[in-house]
Formats: sequence, C-alpha cells, structure tokens
Amino acid sequence: MSAKARKALAAADPTMGGLIERVGRIDLKTRLKRRGEERPPNAYGALLRAIVGQQLSTKAARTIYLRVVDRFGGTTPSPEQLLEAPEEDLRACGLSGRKAEYVRDLAAHVLSGELQLGRMEELGDEEVIGEIVAVRGLGRWTAEMFLLFHLERPDVLSGGDLGIRKAVQIEYGLEQMPPPAKVIEIGQAWRPHRSLASLYLWESLAAPPS
Repeated sequence: MSAKARKALAAADPTMGGLIERVGRIDLKTRLKRRGEERPPNAYGALLRAIVGQQLSTKAARTIYLRVVDRFGGTTPSPEQLLEAPEEDLRACGLSGRKAEYVRDLAAHVLSGELQLGRMEELGDEEVIGEIVAVRGLGRWTAEMFLLFHLERPDVLSGGDLGIRKAVQIEYGLEQMPPPAKVIEIGQAWRPHRSLASLYLWESLAAPPS
C-alpha cells in the first residue's frame, strides 16, 4: 500500500483524494495498532480469532481470545485440542455455546482437509471466500476481512461493512447510509486499490471532517 497507490486513488476520485489528504499516510499495521488488535500470524489462528471476536468490541474480543489461549498453555489451540476440549472449558473462557460449535466446526474442516488453509495464497479472492464461508459461523464479511488483513490482498471492498457504509455516507454527502450495492458501485473508481480505500474510510470515522 504504497505512495503510488495513494496517488492513484486520489487521482481517480477527488472525494477519496480529500480524505487521503486529511487523514495522511495509513497502512494495515497502522490501522491494527490504532485499534489495539493483535492478529495471529497463521491462517488458522486468524480465522479462530475471527470467530471468537464476532459481535464483540475489540477489547472484549481480545480478552476472550487470550483466555482461550491461556486455557491451552499460552498458544493457539490446535484443531485436535479444540475437538478434544470439553465444551464447558470453552464456555468458561467466555465463548457462547454457538461459538464453541463454530470453533469446533473450523477445527473439523481443517482436520478433514475440507479447508486447506495452506493453499489460500494460490486462490483468487472469490475462491477464498467460498472456502471460508463453508465453515459454520464464518460469513462473507469475515472472509473479506481475512482477505484484506491476513492475505493482504490489494483490492478488497466489503460493501456490507457497517463502518464503510457509514463512512461513505458521510464522505459522499448521502442522505442515508448506502446499501452494499451502492458502496460497491462507488468503489469501482478505487480499483485496483480498494483495500487501501477501505482503510481510509474506516479511519475517517475516527478523524471526521472539520
């Protein structure tokens, strides 16, 4: 996500250009640091962390994930460990019954070979999404975040993300929060740097127009 990409975005869309000028330089590491997020370095850990954090604040998600890690000796539990652990142990960490089911389904998909995380780098974006959403509890939004933050794909735009929709409404002066299809339509101008545009839109909510 280089200066060249920022320059191309600004040239393609004056509104995005104004946002880039206001916010300044930003990248994935900066974004995660500002949110206080720590993401596991491997694909399996990243998806496990995503399930744990669903519908929770950043702080709460981190707390529960660290409890899960502590329960398994300070490291991300392997698929085998998750399947062997009593459900009450997982729930004692703060996981709901449904999330306990979801992390077990992730573990089962990995062990069976239905989800081959080692080949994700070789797949196209939509193929990656298709593989991930086959796991219970992992929807398209989670798959898109995996593409953007873990695989660091350059052209990811999650039209259904509430933060992005809200930012688009504000930055583009829309009366209402746009539906996902409208976000995707507006975002056509940002190709092939829609991931960078997404970072700026999220950041804009913390740095609104003066």
